[in-house]
Amino acid sequence: MNDAAVALGFAIFIWWFSTGIVILLNRMSRSAVVLSLLLSSLLGAAALVGLGHTAQQTSMTGAYCAFTCALLAWGWNELSFLTGWITGPRTTALPPGTTGWRRFVESLRAVLWHELAILAVGLIILALTWDAPNQVGSATYLVLWVMRTSAKLNLFFGVRNLSEAFLPSHLAYLQSFFRRRWMNAFFPFSVAAASLCLLVLFSYASSAATTPAQVVGATLVGTLLALAILEHLMLVLPLDTTALWRWAIRRGKGADTDQTFEAQKPTGLVVNLEKHDKLLQVR
Repeated sequence: MNDAAVALGFAIFIWWFSTGIVILLNRMSRSAVVLSLLLSSLLGAAALVGLGHTAQQTSMTGAYCAFTCALLAWGWNELSFLTGWITGPRTTALPPGTTGWRRFVESLRAVLWHELAILAVGLIILALTWDAPNQVGSATYLVLWVMRTSAKLNLFFGVRNLSEAFLPSHLAYLQSFFRRRWMNAFFPFSVAAASLCLLVLFSYASSAATTPAQVVGATLVGTLLALAILEHLMLVLPLDTTALWRWAIRRGKGADTDQTFEAQKPTGLVVNLEKHDKLLQVR
């Protein structure tokens, strides 16, 4: 088995497994979630140190380490958001009938602190890896950032599958910011642009001048980008988007964080999922 094939398998496994772990952890008991946030913060800090250390390494080991560290740093962003620790100043559902610029502003307010945290971590990674020979970590974080932002915009503009099952109960109000429709005008452009970048990475990895370590790095980042494109396609295709992580959703379902972060729930808010779904279909 060649180096590129190993990198491909590694990227697919760690993407699938790490996503499931984040889903599972934020649906557990209060003490378990607090502990997971603490451990995630420590791992995130260690990951930043690792990115600074591997930035000067041009070996295959350095590529794998930088890729994993970037995922750990991103995992902190995801876990802090899904647990409700870092979200935004708005923690209530969008009033029915809100449209246009106000809808966009209120949607941004719902995730503002989270977006700023992503930006802050990204700037730290950029500073740690600036002008360094190993850019696998920064490229990995950039792919995650850009593709997740694209996914959020597509949910805002409207897609077939809103993936509500991934949201824990204390974030159920976020569904009011989504729109359900077959597709939106932004979707094909986002997928086409990502696919073009994937083609560039594939061409780079296939070049005879590319070193084995660079091939591994390009394969890791390219595989992650391909998986992100797949996630985009799952937003509009008639598929069960939870199938790959049902093991995490089922195990965490009984201990969902409706009791975990009770203090973070907006007071007086009663979220009726059926009503939201009907309203989204009408818009």
